[in-house]
Amino acid sequence: MMTLKAALFDLDGVLVDTEAQYTDFWRRVGEVYYPDDPDFAVSIKGQALEKIFSQYFSDSQDVREQLRADLSAFESRMNYTFMPGAEAFVRALRSEGVKTAVVTSSDRWKMAQLLKQHPGFDDLFDRLFTAEDAKRSKPAPDCYLNAMNFFGEAPKACVVFEDSLNGLKAAKASGAAVVGLSTTLPQETVAQYSDFVIADFVGLTPASLSERLAE
Repeated sequence: MMTLKAALFDLDGVLVDTEAQYTDFWRRVGEVYYPDDPDFAVSIKGQALEKIFSQYFSDSQDVREQLRADLSAFESRMNYTFMPGAEAFVRALRSEGVKTAVVTSSDRWKMAQLLKQHPGFDDLFDRLFTAEDAKRSKPAPDCYLNAMNFFGEAPKACVVFEDSLNGLKAAKASGAAVVGLSTTLPQETVAQYSDFVIADFVGLTPASLSERLAE
């Protein structure tokens, strides 16, 4: 059975139930700028905004500025509802001495919007890592490796919770154990990159997590 030292959580679709909202936003963006790509909204999930801009909107500063403004307005009125069981599970990990961190491709401004709705959210974690903390966006593993280095823990002592394809690839490449959430992609897709898959955190405990990772 692994000795778990640190648990690293993606944010959207993992800790907070926001993926459907983001899908709707980026679907509308795709309909305007990439109407021939029906998978646009899914393909960009888990990536930092600057990477999305460099990959899809590098030739238009005006479009980038408009999208940034639209996204900021959208995030300021989003509903940041906790995923079922997420808050209780994080608290249970901390009570067992497990270090916890959020590792998200969202930026600090978006994190500030979340904290307005959940003022005590940052008290659940030892550190909140945002897009500004990693040189390369997911699917590169940099963000998770940074978190492990911050805690001084080896990948084999860490577990990552992820949901998007880019995030799952980053988690897998980091060398940590991976628990996938089937909140964004089909379970069979998530399972390809995960040690096991959950729908949410209801019923998951530190003990049952360790047991399932040892299977």
